[in-house]
Amino acid sequence: MSERADTPPGVAANIAHLGKGYRIYALVILTIVYVLNYVDRQILAILLPGIKAELDLSDTQLGFLFMTFGIFYATLGIPIAMLADRTNRRNVVTAALTIFSLMTAACAFVANYIQLVILRVLVGVGEAGSSPPSHSMIADMFPPKARATALAFFSLGVNIGLLIGLFAGGWLAENYGWRMTFIIVGLPGILMALVVLFTVKEPERGASDGVAPGTEETPAIGEVVRFLWSQKAFRHIALGSALIAFVGYAGVAWVPTFLARSFGMSLGEIGMMLGLVIGFAGGAGTFGAGFFADKLGHKDVRWNMWLVALAGVAAFPFGVALYLTDSKTAAILLFIAPAAAGAIFTGPAIAMTQGLAKLRMRATASAILFFILNLIGLGAGPQVVGMLSDAFTASAGEESVRYALLAITPLGLWGALHFYLAAKTLEEDLARAKT
Repeated sequence: MSERADTPPGVAANIAHLGKGYRIYALVILTIVYVLNYVDRQILAILLPGIKAELDLSDTQLGFLFMTFGIFYATLGIPIAMLADRTNRRNVVTAALTIFSLMTAACAFVANYIQLVILRVLVGVGEAGSSPPSHSMIADMFPPKARATALAFFSLGVNIGLLIGLFAGGWLAENYGWRMTFIIVGLPGILMALVVLFTVKEPERGASDGVAPGTEETPAIGEVVRFLWSQKAFRHIALGSALIAFVGYAGVAWVPTFLARSFGMSLGEIGMMLGLVIGFAGGAGTFGAGFFADKLGHKDVRWNMWLVALAGVAAFPFGVALYLTDSKTAAILLFIAPAAAGAIFTGPAIAMTQGLAKLRMRATASAILFFILNLIGLGAGPQVVGMLSDAFTASAGEESVRYALLAITPLGLWGALHFYLAAKTLEEDLARAKT
């Protein structure tokens, strides 16, 4: 994440006062917050079998837990991001971390399904305030030519969070039950909130771009939406991200159940295997995409989009084979390619969105990207698979989840097409954002 030799002197001077060591430290701290965000969000996937059995729920009801979370997470991200564009972003992140950590721990004490739905909604409310302010802060600490790498490092929080959530979550659920697991993964966020509050500084807006923030007011949400939606590249990035996330979130939510039902794997075994695959393969995809997007994008910025499109096409046959195999070992191995490819879009998508937005639109721009991505991906993906699984039960029995996941796999190709189309106008749209 070091700045390139061709970083403009003015930009280098603007961010030098923070110190390279501090900027890396702040990036690591914000990434840890994102890790906790994903542990608390995705721990639910490994706990579904236990929750289903104790509360006597259908697959559609289990999918609804993800949908309600996704709707509130996506919707509230926009007003919270607008607040972050107007106020201290560090404080917004601190408050968000405190809320979603407390609500995760509280899930341990539910007595019925309705209470669990309400608490998962509140987890979504807290997590809505975490990512967009972090994206904006990172964009103000790292210059454009190092930004995709920095944001890809931040996005590793997804894979690390999934690794911990699945790996540790499976072991904890098997040994202590789903209720105690919620407590154990929720409480560390309270301590981390204090670290953020007392050790992370609010960076100067526009410092890494060599642009003074000025005294102009932050644009209203309508103005931000109109500007971003007028950017053809952003439209394709948002839709492509949403489709890839639809397949990815559905897989993360239901592949543990698929492995348990189709292959009789224990929660501990599933957590270990999937944690390693998603953690390492997904992490390699996330960081590798950001690193190579910066390297190749230095010569042609469109590589930020082409890399995602190529990965989506390459991973498709592996995804199909995953849900058709009768071998447990083959299923785990086949999952490596979709896990890596599904993570590739995050760094380039966030970095280009930051570039496609004007200076005081950045946190809100990320929130709008995540609104579209999460409403379609997180909100609809797991819910649709749950509904399809219930619909297929009469004919497929315990294999219903397998065929539900197979049915949505082609959407990944559709998402890859949008990233290919985004490359066509990316250069002119980036230039337009600077005017």
